[in-house]
Amino acid sequence: MAKQGALSALGKGGMSELWARLRFLFLAIIVYRIGAHIPVPGINPDRLADLFRQNEGTILSLFNMFSGGALERMSIFALGIMPYISASIIMQLMTAVSPQLEQLKKEGEAGRRKISQYTRYGTVILALVQAIGMSVGLAGQGVAFTGDFGFHFVAVSTFVAGAMFMMWLGEQITERGVGNGISMLIFAGIVAGLPRAIGQSFESARQGDINIFALVAIGLLAVAIIGFVVFIERGQRRIAVHYAKRQQGRKVFAAQTSHLPLKVNMAGVIPAIFASSILLFPASLGTWFGQSEGMGWLQDISQSIAPGQPLNILLFSAGIIFFCFFYTALMFNPKDVAENLKKSGAFIPGIRPGEQSARYIDGVLTRLTLFGALYMTAVCLLPQFLVVAANVPFYLGGTSLLIVVVVVMDFMSQVQSHLVSHQYESLMKKANLKGYGSGMLR
Repeated sequence: MAKQGALSALGKGGMSELWARLRFLFLAIIVYRIGAHIPVPGINPDRLADLFRQNEGTILSLFNMFSGGALERMSIFALGIMPYISASIIMQLMTAVSPQLEQLKKEGEAGRRKISQYTRYGTVILALVQAIGMSVGLAGQGVAFTGDFGFHFVAVSTFVAGAMFMMWLGEQITERGVGNGISMLIFAGIVAGLPRAIGQSFESARQGDINIFALVAIGLLAVAIIGFVVFIERGQRRIAVHYAKRQQGRKVFAAQTSHLPLKVNMAGVIPAIFASSILLFPASLGTWFGQSEGMGWLQDISQSIAPGQPLNILLFSAGIIFFCFFYTALMFNPKDVAENLKKSGAFIPGIRPGEQSARYIDGVLTRLTLFGALYMTAVCLLPQFLVVAANVPFYLGGTSLLIVVVVVMDFMSQVQSHLVSHQYESLMKKANLKGYGSGMLR
């Protein structure tokens, strides 16, 4: 009875930690949503609403989706998390080409902290540039009550502070909550707009703007796409690995068979977010500065890469494919995997250990990444074809659907790992081995 009571207390302790993490995540999302409704001082809400009505279905709609509606309200979180994501892209690109940053990356935790510090500095610079552009654009289009220095100072300070707070909040969620903080904030922003989007779709169907049967077909198609995304995201290519019979001292270890799992989409949702943010940055600059004297060419660029335009489809597809290969190459090195297999006495049947194994793994990974990139491009571009074919509003986006499904899967996976880890501790306690295991870990 005493042992059962101890196990029950341990289980409750493990669940209490999980509940604490979930509570922190929930409170952080509430703080984010409250901030998304606090407007920047000096903004005329009527002129702002007119501006978004005139630009409905353009790049502003996509930017507004990623900010969770904060841009439409011109709130303190109007820049969202995009400056941090753009800074992360730049840092990862520089890490791949700079020997100094590559060396920092190999220095372990201290090097990663230094790279994170550089990323924060980059976030401040990008947020400052975007905030200045946004304030100038608002004043130029008559959205601000006054376009004096006082408005620009308050607006730029507020936008930059909001972007930095979003970055800090995302890091806190990653550390003290469940899931990746940046992904959870983007997820919360997208989901917050779904009820309104669904309501507008039904209202359009009621007024006859959208055929009700087309709306039902789109709903069924969305469910099918969700199932397809889940199927692909869980897909693996398992490379058989054999461990040769070996002897250590007087112990003889029998030959073993295992496998090396390679995910079909190893890059996750990162390529879609990266490609979107890369397109958003020049388009947003064109939207904000395009009204200024002699800057009409920026507005032309913004219109040429608007959603649905051929250049947008081409650049978006190329960005997704590039970042799929680039991010996979950053996260998975076939040479290191082949070297580790060789050191552990493992080999791939029919392939010599070392360089040939590395080439074989690289070939398999390249084919998987190509298929994953094409799958992600198809899912993300589907809504742009629906806009033309069925007149579906742009907010029913494939990128947002992909992000929501992948983030939910990652969230459920992390919750499950928390539960499994606490069940493992309970098992160790029951076998009277917990102290021994902890000592070994130390």
